Order: sequence, then C-alpha cells, then structure tokens
Amino acid sequence: MRILIIGEGGRESALAAKLQKDVRVTKMFFANGNASTDAIGQNVHMSEIKELRDFAIKEKVDLTIVGPEAPLVAGLKDEFKKHGLKVFGPNQKVASLEGSKAFSKKFMQTYDIKTAKAVVFDSYNEAKEYVQKHEYPLVIKASGLAGGKGVVICDTVEEAEATIHDFMIRRIYGDAGIRLVIEEFLQGFEASIIAFSNGEKLFPCIPVKDYKKAGNGDKGPNTGGMGSVAPSPEFTAEHSTDFEKNILAPTITGLKAEGFSFKGIIFFGLMVTKNGTYLLEYNMRFGDPETQVLMALMENNLLDVIMDCMNGKDIDLKFKDEKAVCLVMCSGGYPRNIELGFEILGEDKVKHSQLLYAGAIKKGNKVVSNGGRVLNIIATGATYDEARKKVYEDALPVHFDYSFYREDIGKF
Repeated sequence: MRILIIGEGGRESALAAKLQKDVRVTKMFFANGNASTDAIGQNVHMSEIKELRDFAIKEKVDLTIVGPEAPLVAGLKDEFKKHGLKVFGPNQKVASLEGSKAFSKKFMQTYDIKTAKAVVFDSYNEAKEYVQKHEYPLVIKASGLAGGKGVVICDTVEEAEATIHDFMIRRIYGDAGIRLVIEEFLQGFEASIIAFSNGEKLFPCIPVKDYKKAGNGDKGPNTGGMGSVAPSPEFTAEHSTDFEKNILAPTITGLKAEGFSFKGIIFFGLMVTKNGTYLLEYNMRFGDPETQVLMALMENNLLDVIMDCMNGKDIDLKFKDEKAVCLVMCSGGYPRNIELGFEILGEDKVKHSQLLYAGAIKKGNKVVSNGGRVLNIIATGATYDEARKKVYEDALPVHFDYSFYREDIGKF
C-alpha cells in the first residue's frame, strides 16, 4: 500500500512510526512532514487541497490519513472522494463538529449530550452585555479553528470584555473569533477519549490525560499540548460508564439522525466534575499529543484497524497493560513569539524512550527547530513513575537554544 499522511507534527510521526512496521506499507508520503517522517518516507511540500489531490492521483496513493483539522474542515475528503481516492476522515459537513464550536454546541444540545450550558453570539454588543450580568469564572471560545488556543477562562468582567474585543474586533485569530460561544465554567479535570468510527459504530480507545498549559502546575497560556499520559490516572470506571451513557451513546444517535456517517476519528474532549463527565468539544481527527501515547500502548496493527473501519467492520481495540508518558519539548516563547532554526543536539543519547520530531526539519545534515512544539519523548513502563523517569532522563541530553518543557508531566 502507498499511504499519504497529511500533517507535520508529532502526531503524524507517531502514526508513521506505527505504520512503518507493517510489511504491506511499501511507501509513505508526508505533506509536509518533519525530520522523523523524512527518515521514514518522503516529505512533499504542498498544502492546497487540489495539489494534494493531484499528487495522490499521480502517485497512486491507496489511503490518505489526515492529521490536522484544517484540511478536513476545508473539504479535503469531499474533493478526494470525487476522484475515487480513499481518505480516513470525515467530509466537510461532519468536520464542522470541530470547525464550528457553535455548530457542535447546537448538536450537543439537540441530542441531549451532557455538556456545559452555553450561548452563541454573533453580535459584539450582545456578547459584551451578556458577560456584564454573568457569574464568574466563565469560558469564552472562538467558534472557528484557532489552533487549540481560542479558549479563555475569564475570572472578571474586565477580562471577559477584553477577550471579546480581542476575538471579535481585533480578530487575533482571524475569522475564527467573529462568532463566540460563551459557556459556564466547569471545575474538575480534563480527559481525552479518541474513538475510531466505522460509519455505524464508535470504538473508544483508553482515556488520555493531556497537559494544556505552558507552565508547571498548569500555569500560563493554553497550548496545543505540553505532554500526555495514558491511561488517564484519574478517569475511573464510573467516569467511563457516565461517558458511555451520557456522551458516547447520544453522540452515535445524533450522528445517525443527522446522516453524519463517516470512517475516521472522533475525539471527545471531556471535563470530569463532581457532577459527572461533561463534553467540552469534539475534534474530528487524532489528537496531539494524545496519539503519541496511544500508539505506544496499542497492541493492534494500526493499518488493520483503519482498513476494517474503512470497510465498515467492527474492531476490537487492545492496549498493553502498561503506562505511557509523552513529554513535549518546545521553542522558547511558545505559544506566543518563537524563533526557529536552532540545531537540535543529543538525540543519539536517548536510550530508554522514543524520540519523535514535530516542529523540526532536516537542513543539510542537521535537524533544526521549525515550530513551537519541536519534539516528543515517549516512554512506557509498568508504572507511571517508571515511564516518567525514562522520559525525563532521556530529555536531559536533548537540547536546542531556548528550548523548554514542563517538569511535571506524569505527576498528575
């Protein structure tokens, strides 16, 4: 099989590393890829949907796997399907469950999916008026795609007004913030559940804990994810039952009722409170850095799982009875202003973990930083402490100018 993976982060590296073990995979292409994928297959530099379509036709690609959300929201699946190209991912309409928080919130409310109370605003003045009367804290979300950064927890009316102004007037995330979802703040811990869809049923993976804040102790700005742990140490069997009954089952009902059949991934971003498990958001693709720990623990052949889903077959997901920890090493200044192009050193000293590049590219015979989240270090162990110890020991010799990472991944 000839496979095209779209994306250039650690998630794509993890998928590629898992797939390369399969003898049926004869060639892998990556758009745009990174230094890890460059060593596994062939990086191709293109991002326009029509360019990708023409490339897939020319290279006789048998399967395309989409990592990031933007191509799906832009309709890549629809365009590829017109030309008989197979894509593991939803069409544009279904991808709106991620691409528009307003759309997904309405879906949750329509199908009685357990979620925070929320109101959608298109008017700047109405949003401003609403937050002046609201209890705090509250959560303001840009409805569109904002790279995982368009969510702000506001503790005061001044903070809420400033956030509304940033999103709707200053448009710091472009058109993503011209419509807002303002919702109640839920106190608890977050968990992520990624599920495979075969067009009829959803098959959840083990729950993952993701660390969103840039600084130790969950301080600082939101990021795309500073690390992950699987299985989530806090997510109990009781939470799982609550999720299946009040989120998973009604989601399946809603997908069927709306005609949203798809073969791909649906990601449940959850908040677990003293009142149970709530759905914060859907993503319609693999998570990053959740995928890294799931691939480290998954016992199934990934290509078999994907192809069974594509063919509408049921799957039986199996994971090792171990723990996995992923540490994300970042460029100084991330998630705000970052500098690129610093040589990464010390990879050869990693002994007990898997190092996967994310925002890093080959430049001559060097690997240099090329993004905010530069590389991932992943390890497994019988306990969280064992996996964590491997990761942090192996992180010590790996460095580039101004690099940083959280020191509390896996400490819970």
